[in-house]
Amino acid sequence: MVLSSLSGPSHPPAGGGKPRRLVILLHGLGADGNDLIGLAPYWAPLLPDAEFVSPNAPFPCDMSPYGYQWFSVQDRSPGAMLSGVRAAAPILDGFIGDELQKRGLDEGSAALVGFSQGTMMSLFVGLRRARPFAGIIGFSGRLIGRELLKTELRSRPPVLLVHGTDDPVVPYDSLANAEAALKEAAVPVETLSCPGMGHSIDQEGLQRGGRFLQARLGTTSG
Repeated sequence: MVLSSLSGPSHPPAGGGKPRRLVILLHGLGADGNDLIGLAPYWAPLLPDAEFVSPNAPFPCDMSPYGYQWFSVQDRSPGAMLSGVRAAAPILDGFIGDELQKRGLDEGSAALVGFSQGTMMSLFVGLRRARPFAGIIGFSGRLIGRELLKTELRSRPPVLLVHGTDDPVVPYDSLANAEAALKEAAVPVETLSCPGMGHSIDQEGLQRGGRFLQARLGTTSG
């Protein structure tokens, strides 16, 4: 069953008032929006005019009695993963458009932040929107359909990729693979390897992500 529209927790601008920036947080497999909205209190002081939204993925997780998924990973073959991302992409794309429109913002005032499956969705959708986001952060994820960038890439937002060297879920070499593909496509990309870290976000990744967002979204307009 597909939810008609995505919803989840949000965190208002730390400075009060109307949001002038938007950060969309996309969780991983088997989690929900509450998982990543916990990042907002760390980053909100750096972006006092930003609202953070963290939608639940559109499908109930098929490998757990709770939580949500962007797509099934019971079949992890490249073709199945690509089909799953493609099916979820219009749902996320529509959500992003609606959220920007509600606040009178555009992609240049917004960033995508994903974890694991949420990273896969952020990169797939973010690189295919006509206007570039201020930035995309991907924690512990991978680039799906790298061979399609030559024909499907529509914008080149700055990207930060963060990955633990001991990740048992999404292999660490996914970081180098994604970096190489993005550089080949002339997408600005920077990376952070976290020695000894598994499938999670550590303090160093949190701080680096905050600096990246502040650099991309830190200037208040108007």
